[in-house]
Amino acid sequence: MSGYKPLTPHKAPAGTTFHQPSTYSHVTAASPAICVMTDLRQVTAATIHPDALLGTATQTMISRGVRLLLVVEPVDQVVGLITARDTQGERPIQLVHERGCKYDDLKVRDLMIPRERIDLLDVGDVLRAEVGHIVATLKDWGRQHALVGDVDPQTGAMRIRGIFSATQIGRQLGLPIQTFEVAKTFADIQAALS
Repeated sequence: MSGYKPLTPHKAPAGTTFHQPSTYSHVTAASPAICVMTDLRQVTAATIHPDALLGTATQTMISRGVRLLLVVEPVDQVVGLITARDTQGERPIQLVHERGCKYDDLKVRDLMIPRERIDLLDVGDVLRAEVGHIVATLKDWGRQHALVGDVDPQTGAMRIRGIFSATQIGRQLGLPIQTFEVAKTFADIQAALS
């Protein structure tokens, strides 16, 4: 390997620390939207099978530190999604009363949002958007999350490329975010953006 010269080292001084991983950087309304997106090319998607028990879905969310799971069948085909609100909100209680069953009998497929009802933002639009646009979108939809899709250039298949989370955006704006109080969450985010 001619032409290459070794780098010059230096000794580590007293008080040397190390970097801690962080997925959060401070943003403003005018920051590129991509700065607040969880990019599934860099982070493994949190997934679950539709026949998993609801309690397993909750535990998976807790262990992964997320509030949304993609529901997948073999070959990683997305058949739906499920959120912490779906597993811990009013819907499971209503279903238990309607069916006369126990909470422990409920499966992910009973409460998931099916694929055909999942809204996707186009990655091209996201790349041209700012954080303020994403906050406005989440508020307009009345949701904690928005998914971003792109098309595989080799197969033409739609893929989920990323996820926006109101909680993560709030953290990056430096706000404490309440997870299930959607209206208050967006009011806090908009106040911080003003």
